[in-house]
Amino acid sequence: MSQANHKTNLAGLMIALGIIYGDIGTSPLYVLKAIIGDKLISRDLVLGGLSCIFWTLTFQTTIKYVVVTLRADNHGEGGIFSLYALVRRRYKWLILPAVIGGASLLSEAMITPPISVSSAIEGLRILHPDIPTVPIVIAIIIGIFMLQQLGTSIVGKSFGPIMFIWFSMLAVLGLQHIFDDISVLSAIKPTYGLRLLLEYPGGFWILGAVFLCTTGAEALYSDLGHCGRQNIRITWAFVKSALLLNYFGQGAFLLTLEGQTLNNDGNPFYLIMPHWFLLIGIFIATLAAIIASQAVISGTFTLISEAIRLNLWPKVRIVYPTILKGQIYVPSANRLLFLGCIFVVLFFKESANMEAAYGLTINIAMMMTTILLIFYLRDNRVAKVTVMFGFLATFSFELSFLVANLAKFFHGGWVTVLMSGSLFTIMWAWYTARKIRNRYLEFVNLETYYEMLGELSRDFGVPKYATHLVYLTSADNPEQIESKIIYSILQKQPKRADVYWFVHVDVTDEPYTLQYKVTPLVPNEIIRIDFRLGFRVEPRINLFFRKVVTQLVKSKEADLSSRYHSLHKFNIMGDFRFVVLERVLSYENELSLKDRIIMSLYWLLKHLSLNDTKAFGLDTSAVTVERVPLVVSPIKEVNLQRIYDPPEEK
Repeated sequence: MSQANHKTNLAGLMIALGIIYGDIGTSPLYVLKAIIGDKLISRDLVLGGLSCIFWTLTFQTTIKYVVVTLRADNHGEGGIFSLYALVRRRYKWLILPAVIGGASLLSEAMITPPISVSSAIEGLRILHPDIPTVPIVIAIIIGIFMLQQLGTSIVGKSFGPIMFIWFSMLAVLGLQHIFDDISVLSAIKPTYGLRLLLEYPGGFWILGAVFLCTTGAEALYSDLGHCGRQNIRITWAFVKSALLLNYFGQGAFLLTLEGQTLNNDGNPFYLIMPHWFLLIGIFIATLAAIIASQAVISGTFTLISEAIRLNLWPKVRIVYPTILKGQIYVPSANRLLFLGCIFVVLFFKESANMEAAYGLTINIAMMMTTILLIFYLRDNRVAKVTVMFGFLATFSFELSFLVANLAKFFHGGWVTVLMSGSLFTIMWAWYTARKIRNRYLEFVNLETYYEMLGELSRDFGVPKYATHLVYLTSADNPEQIESKIIYSILQKQPKRADVYWFVHVDVTDEPYTLQYKVTPLVPNEIIRIDFRLGFRVEPRINLFFRKVVTQLVKSKEADLSSRYHSLHKFNIMGDFRFVVLERVLSYENELSLKDRIIMSLYWLLKHLSLNDTKAFGLDTSAVTVERVPLVVSPIKEVNLQRIYDPPEEK
């Protein structure tokens, strides 16, 4: 998105409405329905449920996210991985809550579209009780995922106005029914909520349904970079008012049904609509559900993109459908989410069944954000007493929800936990295996080889491999280089070149850094380029390298013309060739069972992911890939004995 979206004006506010509030904005479709369930409608149940909703939206969404968490911006960007990037230098162990939170958010993205769309479409049963909703829901979800590859720039322009209509509809419908029983406003008193949790039979477990009203709070923070803090805070005042008016309107209507129960298809959200308005309301609700799904899917693409840059996810293809900043499309993630959503629809079939599974993993993600946030606040000179009090209050609040949500585990919650666990395994195996692999990389002092490289460059007895030979190096220190690169140049197949280039890519904790540094180790013979790229910047190394080379020629810091006499006099530029070293696990390893499992999973994921040539955006016509053995744990001792033939008898 453009930084213009951060301006506090009507356009910025409408964009915030359209992007951020899809998930939390569609919660009135199912929250009170989930709280009531098949229980007998009573005053204590309705007022207690509304009180819990009011204070959950106040404490969890407003105070934790809108007031506090939005302050933890990484150069304007938000989300759990942006927050992790802010604290990882001092607290490396926080990688664990970051990965748990990221995996939880990804798994929850597989159930948000099904429950939102299903809840909207099931309103048709009021008019046509026998209508099969599953095929309609699947058809809509297929359409949503097919449109992802086109980007959301065109459709996105209409998101804001549609969501404004949606929230206005929520407010009007709720307001007109509050007067059915004006005493419903007394639910603002926290005593009603406490009485429900402590005195109502099984009241504590109702928190699992109450939690559904705040599941979209994490999106407020994740989409900070798209809309800006001030736009989110201003629009939240309007959104929260509309949500509360609708919840209290539904509650007042339910109070008129005291002593009764809702039938299987009874949804207070649709019951408060005038009969003539039902089709219009269902249509608007479906549009809001589609927008909620779109927002979740787009957020997942951003999350995957950040995870790749932070080395928490295998390198996969990323497409930029439009020129707008933040508009990305990840085909593999789109397929993964699509299959997950279709599975959820076919497995649960009804939104009521999805409610039983929804919220558990997002609850875990929120707790992980709380842990990261506490260390961020601690590093930003917030008083320790304030930090500890805030942590204990927030974590206790979220822990209560988690305990209540755990009751959902055997009612479908295990599905999202299983998906979250699978995604965590992928992230953790990729991260851990890279740590194991990098631990055993051997670096040598590059200065030791200056003379050898110079002699090789001038040895006309060796066929010239390329005028300019470029290697990607992981050495942070400009004075060092991987021993495998030296082996590739000098021994494996001597590679004579006029100029040797070593390119290093450093992913920064800032989201959109785009910098480079040139170090002429030996002028016009050995040159190193360090790129500093933000974790949200696509590493198009081929493009970046060409631009740097062009700048060096303009500033006369490098002569890139061909060294062949016949071409040099015509100022013909020399050829460039990249050499990418592809590390393969050597048989000469003695690994523990744990490391063998991790490395096996890593190589499987690596096989399914993009190779370095594609991941770094290199021109395949000018790339040579060399396979080199990786010895991460060499065999310590081999009991190999020489035997001799017995002497022949004479």
